[in-house]
Amino acid sequence: MAAVCTSVTSQFSGLRPPSKFDASTNRSFLQLANSQLRFSASSKPCRGVVAMAGNGKFFVGGNWKCNGSKESITRLVSDLNSATLETDVDVVVAPPFVYLDLVKSSLTYRIEISSQNSWIGKGGAFTGEISVEQLTDIGCKWVILGHSERRHIIGENDEFIGKKAAYALSQGLRVIACIGELLEEREAGNTFDVCFKQLKAYSDAIPSWDAVVIAYEPVWAIGTGKVATPEQAQEVHVACRDWLKKNVSAEVASKTRIIYGGSVNGSNCAELAKKEDIDGFLVGGASLKGPEFATIVNSVRFKKVAA
Repeated sequence: MAAVCTSVTSQFSGLRPPSKFDASTNRSFLQLANSQLRFSASSKPCRGVVAMAGNGKFFVGGNWKCNGSKESITRLVSDLNSATLETDVDVVVAPPFVYLDLVKSSLTYRIEISSQNSWIGKGGAFTGEISVEQLTDIGCKWVILGHSERRHIIGENDEFIGKKAAYALSQGLRVIACIGELLEEREAGNTFDVCFKQLKAYSDAIPSWDAVVIAYEPVWAIGTGKVATPEQAQEVHVACRDWLKKNVSAEVASKTRIIYGGSVNGSNCAELAKKEDIDGFLVGGASLKGPEFATIVNSVRFKKVAA
């Protein structure tokens, strides 16, 4: 029994104490995200090119988070099934866990299914957790890991998330690996440092980036209605791609898709999509609206037009 306890304790070592994430912390987190933003425009000139910097396929994911009912999700699936989507886009949606099988059995094959979370290792006596083996058993292809809500509310740290990604990949799940900075980190000029540290935690744990999509999601833009300007998003995407080139390989930097998330919607997706290093989107609230999500998927058209 002692050996089992030691193993479990080591798995949980990546979780910060939950006492740090009380109601007052959550309120402060939301107030922070909604506070007035003070950014200076990027000094980098626009390169005037809309072709993708990487050589991967445009990617759009929909994170439904903890939303929906059988009735509303059935309607959403119907809207997605009837939508006309550009063919040269990988499209993935992440329903709540309890509806994964419902969506998988009724959604068009054109759209793949993702989980919003998975456990760090093989399933067992971990109440409330979701094992990778269970996800693959029902035909799930992807998992979202490292989302800011898991980091800053649940308390998962970089090392823990890296281990989760490594285990998911080892069992055949593909990973949407989220990174991103808090508002005070951006205002302090630490955006790159935060993102690079999070990237390093993934890189230290995973054997290959072949089945990984990086999602840059500035925390201050998630669910707030605020969005990074196309120039701000492009600047971080360029920096992350350069980090991959210097710290992993030029091939990985070219092949790995870096998508943007943070209040992406049908109105702002076109201008964001034009940026060379933005390879797609991870969409929150707008992914719950079938027609608007289709508009975001189809923003790939703006990659095809010369500037």
